[in-house]
Amino acid sequence: MKEMLSKIISKLSQGRILVIGDLVIDEMIYGATHRLSREAPVLILRHQRADIILGGGANAAHNVSKLNAKRTTIVGVSGKDYYCSLLMDALQRDGIDTAGLIQDEDRPTSTKTRISGIANHSVTQQIVRIDRESSAPISAQIENRMLDTLTRLAPNFDAMLLSDYGLGVFTPAVIAHCQALAKKHGLIMAVDSQQDLSAFQGATVLTPNQPEAEKNVGYDLHTPENVQQAGKDLLAKTSADSVLITRGESGMTLFESLGNPSQPKATDIPVFNHSEVFDVTGAGDTVVGTLTLALTAGASLLEASILGNLAASIVVKRFGAATTNPQELQAALDSVDESLLNRVSSGILSA
Repeated sequence: MKEMLSKIISKLSQGRILVIGDLVIDEMIYGATHRLSREAPVLILRHQRADIILGGGANAAHNVSKLNAKRTTIVGVSGKDYYCSLLMDALQRDGIDTAGLIQDEDRPTSTKTRISGIANHSVTQQIVRIDRESSAPISAQIENRMLDTLTRLAPNFDAMLLSDYGLGVFTPAVIAHCQALAKKHGLIMAVDSQQDLSAFQGATVLTPNQPEAEKNVGYDLHTPENVQQAGKDLLAKTSADSVLITRGESGMTLFESLGNPSQPKATDIPVFNHSEVFDVTGAGDTVVGTLTLALTAGASLLEASILGNLAASIVVKRFGAATTNPQELQAALDSVDESLLNRVSSGILSA
């Protein structure tokens, strides 16, 4: 198993992924406390720096780009405003092709601005967050441009990764077009959605986290029996080939339909490389990005899920929407007990 996973890691750079989704930037503004304002009882910060980090579907694209030598293109919608220029700069900085970016002057570029301050001998603390976004569905005109863009770009890729943050890009027409293009061109279709998973029929793999899975099935997943039932219900609801439920410190559970969604193959994947978790922000983007690339490299769904698990174990040790690369992924794999990998691949649930 370990040798096979190493071979897959060595081929990640060959995959061509088209990422479709809700594009977000995280604007991080930092300053040092200066004094109280005379205008109002508020702190004045002396500006130190501002960082622009890719979020939402753009973070999924960033994760893919770091793993596949910048062979990644995005399709999404931004505003036609100041923050669009910041988004474009960040995408180009991180090696993501912007050929599919569509500007809509009637929408804002989705931006989350976090303002953080630091005082002498203290830690940096977030003071306020400002969100600029619209969750309204894209207009018919922008939708048509998206459909044309997808038609033009899809034949050049091995897989489509749909990253749905509920910000209006995934209209029924856009989803249906993605499904049709995936079928026509034989593309892998991976879906990471915070919304109703039944809208994404026939995906290769769905990657809900536990709260998203619970929202879709209508009951909690606090028992192994409920997790097993949720896998069956999600497969039946979506006609997907597989569902990977990410469950935090409980690891992941992969359900493969294999033509019989009422009796799927279920495999528990434990958390590898246990360590202190600093930040789970964006870990789902890391999982789906790594998994999708691994599938393009010839991995089975289980092998791809294990690599997604390993990649997530790296990024949760870092603050913010972090990424990893093939060298780090290989190092993480090297540190895993081979017998544990073999037990997982054999379907033996105890570690």
